[in-house]
Amino acid sequence: MWLLAFVLPIIRLYLIGIKVLLYQLFNKSFPLPVFPKQNGRVAIVTGGARGMGYETARHLTSLGMHVVIAGNCEEEGVAAVKKIQEEQNEGNVEFQNIDLASLKSVRQFVHKFKDRGLLLHVLVNNAGVMLVPERKTEDGFELQFGLNYLGHFLLTNLLLDTLKKSGTADSCARIVTVSSATHYGGVISLDDLQGRSCYCSHGAYSQSKLALVLFTYHLQQRLTSEGFPVMANAVDPGMVNTDLYQNLCSPAQLVKQPVAWLLFRTPAQGASTSIYAAASPEMEGVGGCYLYNGRRTQSSEASYDEDLQAELWRQSCALVGLPEEGHQAE
Repeated sequence: MWLLAFVLPIIRLYLIGIKVLLYQLFNKSFPLPVFPKQNGRVAIVTGGARGMGYETARHLTSLGMHVVIAGNCEEEGVAAVKKIQEEQNEGNVEFQNIDLASLKSVRQFVHKFKDRGLLLHVLVNNAGVMLVPERKTEDGFELQFGLNYLGHFLLTNLLLDTLKKSGTADSCARIVTVSSATHYGGVISLDDLQGRSCYCSHGAYSQSKLALVLFTYHLQQRLTSEGFPVMANAVDPGMVNTDLYQNLCSPAQLVKQPVAWLLFRTPAQGASTSIYAAASPEMEGVGGCYLYNGRRTQSSEASYDEDLQAELWRQSCALVGLPEEGHQAE
């Protein structure tokens, strides 16, 4: 029984990976259209110092946005800011430290951001880790669930009041959350969200990405029912050649290198759907979607389970110390 619980998530993840690669073999990457300038809008991009996050931050800056790169490595973040500034003549970009594996750090980040009195029009929940060995965050959560999901859950909730104030009827604020095709193989065990009964890094990663989709749908339902001008969408970047795959086992690493060169998307291509969700006029007033390769797509059957969405939300609030309704002003 234990062996089955460990092996099945691995098989599911690699089968999903093969399916995605076949799609990418026969379908071109979504080409970003030219968007109108977005001067005066403010964006936060988590994990914006490298990979897809960097490409997202770079593009949003080029549109004239004031972009805050949120990351946990100051040296990397400062270097990313310098590189974007050298390349761009417009827009404004800066780095602010956050460790999404620390609830205290998330709260400190939000407090510092709010102290500046800035509006917030776009939040891109991009940062993540994948297939890490069993480790815990400083708050005692399984790392992939804690960083990929709970850190972003808390960050989004703490910034919701600013997003609500920043959006207008004809120009909504936007929350873009980066999930993954692996969510199709994800299973949410409400009795064991931390994977303590049997830890499998593949299952834990898939679970964290499913949790992000469930969170996005439930959040949009709440925002819509309350009538706030904020739209939340989940995006799937496909398989992208970034450092995210550094924890693959050695045989998989050997196979990955030539396959990535042939079939993986570049970070810029992977970021295109996030940028589309964050900046496209076509997405104005559109929320509660799962976007893949620039198109609205069906997510997993489990992700539409409203009871599961609500219960995950309730448990997540308890885990991060929020009231059950979620939002809490700093």
